[in-house]
Amino acid sequence: MLHRLKKEVTRSVKGAVILSALGLSALYALPASAAPTISLLETGSTLLYPLFNLWVPVYTKMNPGIQITTQGTGSGTGIAEAISGVAQIGASDAYMSDAQIKQHPNILNIPLAISIQMINYNVPGLNNVHLKLSGPVLAGIYSGKITNWDDAAIAKLNPGTKLPNHKIIPVHRTDGSGDTFIFTTYLSDTTPAWSNSVGYSTTVSWPAVPGGIGAEGNPGMVQALKTTPYGIAYIGISWKKPVEDAHLGMAMLENRAGKFVLPTVANAKAAAGEMVKKTPADERISLVYAPGANSYPIINYEYAIVSKTQPNAEVAAAMRKFLNWAIDPKGGNAPHFITAVNFVPLPDSAAKLSRKQIAEIK
Repeated sequence: MLHRLKKEVTRSVKGAVILSALGLSALYALPASAAPTISLLETGSTLLYPLFNLWVPVYTKMNPGIQITTQGTGSGTGIAEAISGVAQIGASDAYMSDAQIKQHPNILNIPLAISIQMINYNVPGLNNVHLKLSGPVLAGIYSGKITNWDDAAIAKLNPGTKLPNHKIIPVHRTDGSGDTFIFTTYLSDTTPAWSNSVGYSTTVSWPAVPGGIGAEGNPGMVQALKTTPYGIAYIGISWKKPVEDAHLGMAMLENRAGKFVLPTVANAKAAAGEMVKKTPADERISLVYAPGANSYPIINYEYAIVSKTQPNAEVAAAMRKFLNWAIDPKGGNAPHFITAVNFVPLPDSAAKLSRKQIAEIK
């Protein structure tokens, strides 16, 4: 079932993209005689997975000397396999921690685009309503302190909405996940009790909640929520179409300004406009819980985790060429790619920093 979901979301956007993109950017094409074939493995984020599956057929058609294999394994695996050298590109919604960088100073965290995270639910009769939720309420749900959909804390945010007297079933990721990283960052930023107990990471010790469900990857989250009435889950925006096809609900989240906003590209751009200017040279920064009345509170860079040192000059050159194409607004960041997965294109200032990092790959 998970494999079929992955294929469905890929097919849903791939056809419209490939034909229009084939004529893009001969600047990045390697000569047809560029043999032998260079093989690159990308593994990691299931949020980035649909975008890589759009990029790769187009890019490899322009560059027949390069073969790129994609795997949606979760951000934690992407980071680990980039560090170990198993994969050349580790896709991740999470940047590496200071401790990880200290231990592995040769690893780069290169933003490729900006993503959004949805909070979805399966509440019979209310999936066509945008319920209002906040960080403290979500922290209460995932800590087991808020157990029913008609709890006073949820009712207070949704006056006039008839909420069911039914247990809430929280769904969380069981794999190392960048989605977990940014979700728990939002909970930590908004709820001191969560920050002081569970905290944030790609993997956390989830509080034991009766009936709670674990799922692997974004496709697993979609499937689990689809088959779990009264469930709630956090799902990456590139899986919006399967969420809509399953007729699941989508929450409005409370932002730092106290406003409730939907996970739209416009609201994500508003948040990015507040945070991207703070990006440091190594580009490791949380974009979560940005200020601003229209800012959607759960967005983040989507990273390529790569080693500065590649096996040989040919692989390094292929890596630099592909990653530079990926962040180019006439290449992988072209609107028809980015719009297909509901991402925000990489802002110019961040792209400049990413190009500097890409140049370090040798």
